[in-house]
Amino acid sequence: MKQEIKIAMLGASGVGKTSLLTAMYEQFAETIGKTNLQLTPDLESAAVLQERLGELKSLLDNFEAKGGINGSSSERSFIFDLGKKGSQPFLTLNFNDFPGNYLQSGATSNNKKFVKDLLTESAIIIIAIDAPALMERGGKWHNSINRPQQIANLFETAYRDIKSPKLVILVPVRCETYLRDSKTANLLTKNIKEKYSQLLNFLSSPSLLPWVVTIVTPVQTVGNVVFSNIEEVEETARFYFRKSSHNAEYSPKNSDQILRYVLRFLLKLQIQHINRQWGIFSPLRELLGLNIYLKEAAFKAAIECKTNDGFAILQGENWLTIE
Repeated sequence: MKQEIKIAMLGASGVGKTSLLTAMYEQFAETIGKTNLQLTPDLESAAVLQERLGELKSLLDNFEAKGGINGSSSERSFIFDLGKKGSQPFLTLNFNDFPGNYLQSGATSNNKKFVKDLLTESAIIIIAIDAPALMERGGKWHNSINRPQQIANLFETAYRDIKSPKLVILVPVRCETYLRDSKTANLLTKNIKEKYSQLLNFLSSPSLLPWVVTIVTPVQTVGNVVFSNIEEVEETARFYFRKSSHNAEYSPKNSDQILRYVLRFLLKLQIQHINRQWGIFSPLRELLGLNIYLKEAAFKAAIECKTNDGFAILQGENWLTIE
């Protein structure tokens, strides 16, 4: 029976979850194509993401200093089937996106319940972080834009008595400015550790440490766009960006890293699940070569996973390791 894996896209309004998911979509074929696996979107997901991709690619043609594309106005699921090429899929990946205003004070009780239930049910949670808000002017606008304490509180409510592996990916977006060299990239990681310390300390507590994988993977969702300046208007910050050159084109970077870590995590769980089903006959399965394509896919995903210059595995590497 095909298993469904829920993946939550978490982030405040305007942070860039939709752009992040779209940039990931563009990398699906390239990332998965190097393995013997295929990741196939359903027709609706493919249509919506293709439209979003067109918007992102035209962003630099008609560039506005504020940058970005409009986020989701309603809850939306993006469905992908994962399986061996030419065979029936063994997993369905359900990426769940929701409006960032579900995290705001005006959110309804149903909105809040939706977010709590989603975090509880999801095996993987991707937290989009507005990098300029985190980094500029000492992080003056970080709390109001990224809402780190609220996000930590959501996890404290959702992650109670968990007994199954979870993958939490912290993803700085709009981070082109901070990945220009090792020094600034490492400063980005340092700021994440410091300013998300409440969440990270909770996830590394004794009851959660055996179950939770936490990683940092910065993604340049547009590429060739860098932070320019902030204007403060009536205690509200407006962040402005500029193209890196006059002829700059859409060129996302590192969106494949999220997929590579997701693949490593899911394939590890899938191999364990299959071996449990075979029980004492698991060694026979190995002899028959039935696990080989899963392990090869996991190894290929792992080889190109980045772990420095802004990328880091903070805990739980055992859930990413294929033996």
